[in-house]
Amino acid sequence: MAVMPLARLTLEIEIPHAQSLKDRRQVVRSIKDKLRNSFNLAIAELDEGTVWNRATLGVAAISSSSSYLTGQLQQIDQAAHRIAHAHGAEILDSWAEVLPE
Repeated sequence: MAVMPLARLTLEIEIPHAQSLKDRRQVVRSIKDKLRNSFNLAIAELDEGTVWNRATLGVAAISSSSSYLTGQLQQIDQAAHRIAHAHGAEILDSWAEVLPE
Protein backbone atom coordinates (compact mmCIF):
# COMPACT_ATOMS: atom_id res chain seq x y z
CA MET A 1 0.00 0.00 0.00
CA ALA A 2 1.36 3.44 -0.96
CA VAL A 3 1.98 6.07 1.69
CA MET A 4 0.04 9.28 1.04
CA PRO A 5 1.65 12.54 2.20
CA LEU A 6 -0.36 14.60 4.68
CA ALA A 7 0.01 18.37 5.04
CA ARG A 8 -0.66 20.21 8.29
CA LEU A 9 -0.85 23.96 8.72
CA THR A 10 -1.48 25.69 12.05
CA LEU A 11 -2.59 29.33 12.14
CA GLU A 12 -2.46 31.54 15.24
CA ILE A 13 -4.90 34.42 14.75
CA GLU A 14 -5.32 37.66 16.67
CA ILE A 15 -8.66 39.47 16.43
CA PRO A 16 -8.00 42.80 18.16
CA HIS A 17 -11.48 44.26 17.62
CA ALA A 18 -13.34 41.26 19.10
CA GLN A 19 -15.34 42.34 22.14
CA SER A 20 -17.32 39.11 22.50
CA LEU A 21 -17.32 35.48 21.48
CA LYS A 22 -19.81 36.41 18.76
CA ASP A 23 -17.26 38.79 17.19
CA ARG A 24 -14.60 36.06 17.39
CA ARG A 25 -16.87 33.39 15.88
CA GLN A 26 -17.82 35.66 13.00
CA VAL A 27 -14.19 36.16 11.95
CA VAL A 28 -13.16 32.54 12.52
CA ARG A 29 -16.18 31.17 10.64
CA SER A 30 -15.49 33.46 7.70
CA ILE A 31 -11.84 32.39 7.49
CA LYS A 32 -12.78 28.72 7.72
CA ASP A 33 -15.55 28.96 5.12
CA LYS A 34 -13.50 30.92 2.60
CA LEU A 35 -10.51 28.57 2.88
CA ARG A 36 -12.78 25.52 2.57
CA ASN A 37 -14.44 26.95 -0.52
CA SER A 38 -11.14 27.87 -2.17
CA PHE A 39 -9.11 24.73 -1.43
CA ASN A 40 -9.80 21.04 -0.99
CA LEU A 41 -8.96 20.82 2.72
CA ALA A 42 -10.22 20.14 6.22
CA ILE A 43 -10.09 22.95 8.77
CA ALA A 44 -11.02 23.13 12.45
CA GLU A 45 -10.56 25.27 15.54
CA LEU A 46 -7.88 23.82 17.81
CA ASP A 47 -8.49 25.90 20.92
CA GLU A 48 -11.42 26.10 23.33
CA GLY A 49 -12.53 29.52 22.14
CA THR A 50 -12.62 31.07 25.59
CA VAL A 51 -10.33 33.99 24.67
CA TRP A 52 -12.20 36.53 22.57
CA ASN A 53 -9.31 38.01 20.63
CA ARG A 54 -7.30 34.87 19.77
CA ALA A 55 -7.95 31.71 17.77
CA THR A 56 -5.95 28.72 16.57
CA LEU A 57 -6.94 26.94 13.38
CA GLY A 58 -5.65 23.64 12.07
CA VAL A 59 -5.67 22.83 8.36
CA ALA A 60 -5.14 19.38 6.85
CA ALA A 61 -4.79 18.30 3.23
CA ILE A 62 -3.78 15.07 1.54
CA SER A 63 -2.37 14.34 -1.92
CA SER A 64 -0.20 11.83 -3.69
CA SER A 65 2.51 14.47 -4.18
CA SER A 66 4.56 16.09 -1.40
CA SER A 67 5.67 18.89 -3.71
CA TYR A 68 2.05 19.68 -4.61
CA LEU A 69 1.13 19.83 -0.92
CA THR A 70 4.05 22.14 -0.16
CA GLY A 71 2.88 24.58 -2.84
CA GLN A 72 -0.72 24.27 -1.70
CA LEU A 73 0.23 25.06 1.90
CA GLN A 74 1.95 28.25 0.74
CA GLN A 75 -1.16 29.28 -1.18
CA ILE A 76 -3.42 28.49 1.80
CA ASP A 77 -1.18 30.48 4.14
CA GLN A 78 -1.20 33.51 1.80
CA ALA A 79 -4.99 33.28 1.39
CA ALA A 80 -5.47 33.04 5.17
CA HIS A 81 -3.39 36.19 5.65
CA ARG A 82 -5.48 38.07 3.05
CA ILE A 83 -8.81 36.88 4.49
CA ALA A 84 -7.80 37.66 8.07
CA HIS A 85 -6.60 41.13 7.09
CA ALA A 86 -9.90 41.82 5.30
CA HIS A 87 -11.72 41.07 8.58
CA GLY A 88 -9.46 43.21 10.75
CA ALA A 89 -7.57 40.21 12.12
CA GLU A 90 -3.93 39.22 11.85
CA ILE A 91 -2.13 35.89 11.50
CA LEU A 92 0.46 36.11 14.29
CA ASP A 93 2.17 32.84 13.45
CA SER A 94 1.79 29.93 11.08
CA TRP A 95 3.72 26.73 10.68
CA ALA A 96 3.40 23.94 8.17
CA GLU A 97 4.63 20.42 7.78
CA VAL A 98 4.25 17.68 5.20
CA LEU A 99 4.39 14.10 6.51
CA PRO A 100 6.00 11.84 5.46
CA GLU A 101 8.51 13.55 3.21
